[in-house]
Amino acid sequence: MLGSFNLDKTYQYLLIALAFLLPLTVFGGNVVVVLICTIWIFSGDYKTKYSQIIKSKLLLASILFFLLHLLGLLWTEDLSWGLHITHKMWYFIGLFPILYTIVKREYIGHYVAAFLFAISFTEVASYLVWFELVEPFKNATVENPTPFMSHISYNPILSFAIYLVLHELFFNEKLSNLRFSLYGFFAISMTINMFITGGRAGQVTFFVMLSILIFQVLNKQRIKSMLAIFIIIPLIFFTSYQTSNLFKQRVDLAYAEIAGFSEQKSMNTSIGLRINFAINSFEVIKKNPFFGVGTGDFPLEYSKVNQINSPSYLTTSNPHNMYTLVSSQLGIFGLVSLLSIFYFQIKFSFSSSNKFLRDAGVTLPIMFLVMMLSDAYLLGHYTSLMFVFFSSFLYKDFEKL
Repeated sequence: MLGSFNLDKTYQYLLIALAFLLPLTVFGGNVVVVLICTIWIFSGDYKTKYSQIIKSKLLLASILFFLLHLLGLLWTEDLSWGLHITHKMWYFIGLFPILYTIVKREYIGHYVAAFLFAISFTEVASYLVWFELVEPFKNATVENPTPFMSHISYNPILSFAIYLVLHELFFNEKLSNLRFSLYGFFAISMTINMFITGGRAGQVTFFVMLSILIFQVLNKQRIKSMLAIFIIIPLIFFTSYQTSNLFKQRVDLAYAEIAGFSEQKSMNTSIGLRINFAINSFEVIKKNPFFGVGTGDFPLEYSKVNQINSPSYLTTSNPHNMYTLVSSQLGIFGLVSLLSIFYFQIKFSFSSSNKFLRDAGVTLPIMFLVMMLSDAYLLGHYTSLMFVFFSSFLYKDFEKL
């Protein structure tokens, strides 16, 4: 067994590597996750690990959320799909508690820096594709240059990265002039990148994030904050609308699909399907309000409702809304369990004495609470891993350990 000093260093190097690989590669991130979990399992000191986990209400809420998915297998007909969904949620009982016990306060700056360095790499690649300096690769197209992941995941992650950079710009008084200039350039280039890529949920999340940051910068002065929001948000929106063809097209398309839904002019379109998913999912929920249909039976039960209510619309295994998915599967108990995770995050953040941990700790859950209205972001690899990774140190009570 490695000595405690070497073991801790090994953990920190792996965590920094994970932060860097997180937005770049599924395989690379998973390799590091497996290494961390394997070392943790065989490294002993289980009493200390258990003590840290059991003292965190957030971790207990996270573990309960996973266990409800496991329990939901008892009344599911499609056990195969149920196991698939349960497997996707393993971060909440496996990775999250493990990361929580090994993160160190003095390395938080390294974790964040590694993550932002990786985001800068994805941003450069995005611009190279967009300017047609390199051939589109992996997920990228010239019109929608997100090479390392789909725009559905990229823009929300980019939004949080922009927040981290802006928070550093506004609140780190120790920044040198050079670093301040680099961070400023980075913030502007990332914001432009946000609107040359097609992730509408991420773009909405960006405006939400910016509104939160304005409140934090103006020290919760409500009138000044609201005035700043009413000026800055529309300015960025209309500037992007006038200068980015893709953003303009996506906004116009969303408006047309919403307006045309009642007349079935937007059948089987992105927005039209999401509206129909919501309507039919509520039918599923109403029939099984308390315990849901089981972890694996949403596709089957949704298909039955869809066949009756809207047979001309496509069926789905994912309603593209985390709340309706969890409520359908696990009922009101599942939804309360999900929301309790965000409740404990926000509650913990308000009690933190550290400016960064408090501000980022409030911003992360609010961003997810908003963007989960448009997709099941805690099921996707990139976004769920980012959520768990940052949660492992933003909500750790370092002062009491």
